[in-house]
Amino acid sequence: MPGLGAPLGPAFAPPKPRAPDRPRPAPDRSVPPLDDLVEVPAGVYMLGEPGEEREVALAAFRIGRFPVTNARFREFAATRGRLVTARLADPQLDDHPATEVTFEDALAFCAWAKARLPTGDEWEAAARGADARPWPWGTTFDEARCACVEAGAGWTAPVRAHPDGAAPCGAEQLAGNVWEWVSDPPGEDGWRAVRGGSYLDHAWGVRASRTLPADPARATPTTGFRIARDP
Repeated sequence: MPGLGAPLGPAFAPPKPRAPDRPRPAPDRSVPPLDDLVEVPAGVYMLGEPGEEREVALAAFRIGRFPVTNARFREFAATRGRLVTARLADPQLDDHPATEVTFEDALAFCAWAKARLPTGDEWEAAARGADARPWPWGTTFDEARCACVEAGAGWTAPVRAHPDGAAPCGAEQLAGNVWEWVSDPPGEDGWRAVRGGSYLDHAWGVRASRTLPADPARATPTTGFRIARDP
């Protein structure tokens, strides 16, 4: 009868998390300035999932070298008299990406910083560069270049922890660590888009072309954001 036969092919088993083989130096734990942005040149970029690629013409823009940190979000919250979570308030996590923020929180921060959220196309172009690489650093996955499952990451990492995972434009942490809100219009269900994957994702999940729908009102420990500005 249909459905009673043995499944075809081998069962999928995700790779077991493992620590990187090569030793890594201790990261710089300083908090980046909010105006540390990198240039993404105007051009035509190949974007989209495999088999669904499209050419997109983009004007030049600047994007944050790093995700917004806890320390910077706390500065914003203080000017607005807003309460912050215990994680955002912890000084030991000052240089970790700010999480537990809703889409509206990200928009409010950007307005305060005289900036904006990048669009999904801008975010992906920054991550992939002119050669449409699948990961910011190149065509081959390397767990030592990001905070992901294969790297043994079980929580957020400092935003400066993976300088060798930078994209061609110089932006870092565009793969893994935390998902990032982008400004794409909501879907029919009102949900927004996040990009980049998090420390809970495997190699396939931290590809630059991956988009995930997310509830804009839900503040999670795996979602943050970075700012963008026009020239």
